[in-house]
Amino acid sequence: MGRVAIVTGGTRGIGEAICRRLQRQGHTVIANYAGNDEKARAFSEETGIPARRWDVGDHEACLAGCAAVAEEFGPVEIVVNNAGITRDGTLHKMSFEDWNEVLRINLGGCFNMAKATFPGMRERGWGRIVNIGSINGQAGQYGQVNYAAAKSGIHGFTKALAQEGAKFGVTVNAIAPGYIDTDMVAAVPAPVLEKIVAKIPVGRLGMAEEIARGVAFLTSENGGFMTGSTMSINGGQHMY
Repeated sequence: MGRVAIVTGGTRGIGEAICRRLQRQGHTVIANYAGNDEKARAFSEETGIPARRWDVGDHEACLAGCAAVAEEFGPVEIVVNNAGITRDGTLHKMSFEDWNEVLRINLGGCFNMAKATFPGMRERGWGRIVNIGSINGQAGQYGQVNYAAAKSGIHGFTKALAQEGAKFGVTVNAIAPGYIDTDMVAAVPAPVLEKIVAKIPVGRLGMAEEIARGVAFLTSENGGFMTGSTMSINGGQHMY
């Protein structure tokens, strides 16, 4: 059965792979994006997936954006909170703006999108929310106190909201990717990337499609008994 799904940060990288996978599952997918209009246009032309622009860190923008999607396509029953940014630096050098912006978008975006869609899911008795966390929210990472805090917060947010949604047929889960072969990771200097891969037991970077497969399961009817969980897809780099 096809549902209406919103994927934030959906026109590139992991988000793009998730959009394509959910589309193949028969869902009506809408890709949210923040600012790259050219990439969004190219993505929509290639995939046929509509792209809608708003800042997930802006509460009112999320309410308005989700309401517009619901009016055009129908009730939103699947939300994948994938949008995120990095502003890396040690605490000694990190500005408050760098701290605040990462928390505002990465963690605040999950709250904003849930506020916009969770009540309707609860009323209809069915919903799926998947929040994209990170291995660095589980294990920490040097120079990423903002990013690690936001992603760790996502994991806690997931467990708490799952308890609110369970009796209403709404599941809330997280996926914590390891190092995935995206443009962001490709920008890492080769010597650093080699050291990263050397610490991954399976001996390679993950693929965005591998994260998308996890999302496909969690958002399906088959995923109805799984809620409040974090699915770690990291090649064995961090186990707990």
